[in-house]
Amino acid sequence: MPELPEVETIIRTLNVLVKDKTIDHVSVHLARIIQRPDDIEEFAFLLQGHTILGVERRGKFIRILLDGLVIVSHLRMEGRYGLYSSEEPVEKHTHVVFHFNDGTELRYKDVRQFGTMHLFATGEDLVSLPLSKLGLEPLDESFTLEQFKKILTGKKTKIKSVLLNQAYVVGIGNIYVDESLFKAGIHPEVTAGSLNESQLERLHTSIINILLESIEAGGSSIKSYVNGQGEMGMFQQQLLVYGRENKPCVNCGSIIEKTVVGGRGTHFCPTCQIR
Repeated sequence: MPELPEVETIIRTLNVLVKDKTIDHVSVHLARIIQRPDDIEEFAFLLQGHTILGVERRGKFIRILLDGLVIVSHLRMEGRYGLYSSEEPVEKHTHVVFHFNDGTELRYKDVRQFGTMHLFATGEDLVSLPLSKLGLEPLDESFTLEQFKKILTGKKTKIKSVLLNQAYVVGIGNIYVDESLFKAGIHPEVTAGSLNESQLERLHTSIINILLESIEAGGSSIKSYVNGQGEMGMFQQQLLVYGRENKPCVNCGSIIEKTVVGGRGTHFCPTCQIR
């Protein structure tokens, strides 16, 4: 599933590809992708003639901003966007096509068919589900050390589970939680409320730096992720702990271990990460 760095890379690509394009009409080939409105013909009708003003991100969600409307899109496991000429053959598993008046098309392809789209009036999306209950943006100025402390204070839940909870902090994802905890020297199974001041500061800094480094590298292509131009991310070449079970730690040489925390595969160094 694309996490924050991958989604950020996708929106930057889409802003280059589709900004200022006007929708002539929309084709929906799989109704369940469209969650709001519940009528796909209404979805297509409402979008006709609208121009894309830009593309933004909220957590792992893509916000396609139009004149008066917003499409909130979640890629789930394997959803992807691509810009094509209308003359190019439509690939299998292409479920939604935005036909532009310049002869190009933004196509949404999803092999697993888990992706979703919601259509809102401008501004309504941020105060409605699925966006309204999301937590802090880790790359926003609101993600201060003080706010981070407030989230973790008193929590008896394991720190990894808290960081994966989108109601607290959005978009970090399994890969980046493992990498951030490793960088901060914190064991994934310690309780969130037990972290001391120094650990909190290190973890706060690690989260921000890991995400920025991944965005700079175009995200991580662990499975099928590519950006809107079909390009893979390269951050997987910089991973220090995720996916490196049974290999030596880059810091101390101890063997990286893998366990399960909150139902997610979890990688850590038993020596560098204090329990």
